[in-house]
Amino acid sequence: MTQNELKQAVAQAAVEYVIEQVPEGSIIGVGTGSTANCFIDALARHRTRFRGAVASSEATHKRLAGHGFTVFDLNDVDRIPVYVDGADEIDGSLNMIKGGGGALTREKIVAAVADCFICIADGSKLVQTLGKFPLPVEVIPMARAYVARQLAALGGEPVWRQGFVTDNGNVILDVKGLHISDPKTLEAQINQITGIVTNGLFAQRPANLLLLGTENGVERRR
Repeated sequence: MTQNELKQAVAQAAVEYVIEQVPEGSIIGVGTGSTANCFIDALARHRTRFRGAVASSEATHKRLAGHGFTVFDLNDVDRIPVYVDGADEIDGSLNMIKGGGGALTREKIVAAVADCFICIADGSKLVQTLGKFPLPVEVIPMARAYVARQLAALGGEPVWRQGFVTDNGNVILDVKGLHISDPKTLEAQINQITGIVTNGLFAQRPANLLLLGTENGVERRR
């Protein structure tokens, strides 16, 4: 199977899981990226089953609305039973690196609200140790150089993602060269640096369920 076919397979598996597990009339959270887009497209056939969705980015908002979903502001929602999103890397404990598309802060906020976080990914995203994929860090623009120096002191190689601005009006530093053996501790440590909005480690709030696309079908891992 091609990578795109694997993404389609896990997206369909996520739709089936959500329909089975989530009460009709619920508001669900939806992530950002190519695999999340596959989920949105597959979910559209069941749009009327849900009251609506909360989007983790402006791009996701636009795609959901284009399929006829009502898109809610998170401030107007008390509860999200499930959040479905992809990952750039995920380990065996379901810790993730996310933010390759730059939506990490909103993704992290929606994930924090959700009762259940479902990660959908093809098999290439599963790793033993996080860090081969550069760790995205969202930074207040005026703090970019200072934060870069602090990240370098932690052993990383921060690279400014030039020409890119997040939906929140901030910049991204992609940190290369990290071997992340303790993602929960590193997530907290990086977030303590003044000027950082958040980083793309999802270890304080990992996924609850991984739907992993493989040549042998979609695996469920908890």
